[in-house]
Amino acid sequence: MLIEEYDLELFTPPCEPGAERFSARARLRTDIREVLPYLNAVVRGAIYHPGAPALTWKEDGHTVAVHPYEVLVSEVQDRESAQAALERVIERINRLWERRDEITPSYETRRPPTPMEVFQLLPQTNCRACGEPTCFTFALKLVAAQRKPEDCPPLLESRYAEQLAALRDLLLSAPART
Repeated sequence: MLIEEYDLELFTPPCEPGAERFSARARLRTDIREVLPYLNAVVRGAIYHPGAPALTWKEDGHTVAVHPYEVLVSEVQDRESAQAALERVIERINRLWERRDEITPSYETRRPPTPMEVFQLLPQTNCRACGEPTCFTFALKLVAAQRKPEDCPPLLESRYAEQLAALRDLLLSAPART
């Protein structure tokens, strides 16, 4: 097991005092930088920063960041769910590390899609069926992992099947998750 012990810290981000959201940080006692290229190979939409070194991705509306001596999960509703989300990420890292002989590490640096790239794949009807005032606003939220393509009813119509497939590929442009 790669991560056996850590100190857990739950906090409200300093940039959002009084916010109703929490973040969780695991301060690790072991340097886990060796797992970053393996995570980069399997986590959909991960952004790898080898110079930092760090790996970030969006998952279930949360931002996950993995550094050599810490793992962070942000945008969590309460302390209990913050702790649970962090523990799921650590469990995932440990499972992946145990399987590393089966995985080809990736040192590729990817960039997230731009809101305009996402917008161009939307129906562009500004119908508000998704609850957003415009398709571009919806695109911004897709890029931020605050919405899912399935939240756009017109996009689920058969005439937009190719656009939906391209949008999913764009948002999840990496090998399958662990």
